[in-house]
Amino acid sequence: MTIADPAGAALASLAGARALVARTSTAERVADAVRNEVVEGRLRPGGRLPEQALSHALGVSRNTVREALSQLVAERVLVREPNRGVFVAVPDADAVRDVYRARLLIEPAAVREGERAEDPEAVGRLRAAVQEGRAAAARDDWPGVAGANQHFHRALVGLAGSERLDQQMALLLAEMRLVFHRMTGVREFHEPYLDGNDAITRLVESGERERAAAEVASYLRTAEAQILAAFAGL
Repeated sequence: MTIADPAGAALASLAGARALVARTSTAERVADAVRNEVVEGRLRPGGRLPEQALSHALGVSRNTVREALSQLVAERVLVREPNRGVFVAVPDADAVRDVYRARLLIEPAAVREGERAEDPEAVGRLRAAVQEGRAAAARDDWPGVAGANQHFHRALVGLAGSERLDQQMALLLAEMRLVFHRMTGVREFHEPYLDGNDAITRLVESGERERAAAEVASYLRTAEAQILAAFAGL
């Protein structure tokens, strides 16, 4: 499904963000809305993003859309091809390595040192993401499991209590969703991490932050190795 399909889920979802964009009328808000469609898996690698369709869905000018798309190109979520338009990026192995390099610096530190790591509301978001993943698995919804995993890692970084880190994690998760779209065997990849997410959450809930951070680092290194092995077979 690409955004070029006027009945596509991404356009319908973007239309739902129209009120928010209209209140602010900024390219940054448009970029946030489009990036979220990537994070949630409704925009896929290689999909074309026509300016007119986006402008109509969000109720903003094409100039605003153009500025937003340029921001997302700079973030490596989108790519601009001369004489063809703007497309959702197709990540390669080097992108995977760089994304995990950043994640290994950010996520364990957020757990170990985060100001909100003992805040019941922030920790509750971890537990909610675990439950979301379990529920999706129970109904055999593996894209839903992948989405819950994104929410789990967003909640991990949320323990830091930093708006800037939250914004950076949004960029990384958008790239990660594009990585997952390139892989086969969605269930085989994501299912084992349901238990991993639960184990990390239990450690955070019990205040064992150092152990939780070590588990996050090990988890990320294992995931990176699996993804690189899968990319090598593409």
